[in-house]
Amino acid sequence: MADMHGNSLKSLRQDLLAQRKQFAASESYLAKRDAVLTGLTQFLANYGAQIQSLALYCPIQDELDLRAALLAWAASNTDKTLALPFARPDKHLDFYTWQEGDLLIPSRHGVPEPDPNNPRRPQVAPDCILIPCVGWSESISGDKKHYWRLGYGGGYFDRTLAQLRAEKPKLLCVGIGFEWQKLDDAQWRAQTHDEPLDLLLTESGLLPSLPY
Repeated sequence: MADMHGNSLKSLRQDLLAQRKQFAASESYLAKRDAVLTGLTQFLANYGAQIQSLALYCPIQDELDLRAALLAWAASNTDKTLALPFARPDKHLDFYTWQEGDLLIPSRHGVPEPDPNNPRRPQVAPDCILIPCVGWSESISGDKKHYWRLGYGGGYFDRTLAQLRAEKPKLLCVGIGFEWQKLDDAQWRAQTHDEPLDLLLTESGLLPSLPY
């Protein structure tokens, strides 16, 4: 797929983050947020049986906060484990179990992270990862439709997903976003190293990457 380099991609991210800030303060935000949370509940009902450990994220820069919904799900399903990512220096992510009230340490990017040295919170290989999108796109190739995530540009998730998918072929990777974040080919197209999403959750519902 086509690549986009340099300032154009940087400015696209900056524009999207500025739009997200405005959107989070808009009158329509709460209804659309609630629609995504409703979709999350439906996802957990449909896919929960195959998920023992679920990795979420601590929201930054107006990302949608899923923590309350997921804590409620874990509380009512005591065999389920929640986890948070920890960014390693080699730009891969490790995941550690997380419970409400745990002390989190800001990373150099300002993301609250678990303490990897906490003996009460072991490292886990999640069955499902929820990933917030700065932007997203879709592509159709032959009879397959894929959804792609535009992130902050560090490449952490792509490296981690490539490794985890080799170890856990049934891993579910779910992008979290809104319809207005959809990008067309003129704005951004996924690169060869980008890992596709298995599902994309927006206010319109759950969109699977599957035969088209």
